[in-house]
Amino acid sequence: MMSPIPVNLAVEDALSESIIRHLLEHANRHYAIGTAYGRAGFGYLQATIRGWNSAARGTPFIVVTDLDQHPCPPALIASWLPGGRHPNLIFQVAVREVEAWLLADRINLAGFLKVSTKGIPADPETLPDPKATLVSIARRSRSRAIRDRIVPKSGSTAQQGPDYNTCLSEFVSTMWNVTAAATEAPSLARAVAKLAVFTPRWEDA
Repeated sequence: MMSPIPVNLAVEDALSESIIRHLLEHANRHYAIGTAYGRAGFGYLQATIRGWNSAARGTPFIVVTDLDQHPCPPALIASWLPGGRHPNLIFQVAVREVEAWLLADRINLAGFLKVSTKGIPADPETLPDPKATLVSIARRSRSRAIRDRIVPKSGSTAQQGPDYNTCLSEFVSTMWNVTAAATEAPSLARAVAKLAVFTPRWEDA
């Protein structure tokens, strides 16, 4: 049996962490997750990425961020790491946000949110703001609990409800079908493919 591959994580938020942990569980590699850094947004990752890239020489790192308004993942990666990426750094960019990866599993997400499948758009990676789309869908939920957890309270300036990350992390761990979602979300399919074949490059001490 192959020895576990040690990895540390750097993520934007708790939902991104739940997603990458779920993907690692389903990869045909044995990953041993060490420390998860971040949960402090896009800016934190951008400010610390060069440190994670350097640290990957000793322990592989997986960094997950949203594309947001960048033109494409390679452009974002090049702008954050102009000196190049170490082979032990898996830098995965979700198009345009990790919520698109959840929307890609239309049937299970509809069941979880208690909405019609027809209300969940196809081709989620073409959406300009997947998070806003998901919140809008949850607003139509037949479940009061779903609406209270995911949708911002009336009059709030927040973009999401008070229990947004925890609620959707529950979906990830209990119902999300990665295989089905990957057929509708190319950036997710790329992430799955990378994790399935990743082999660290150990440098001589």
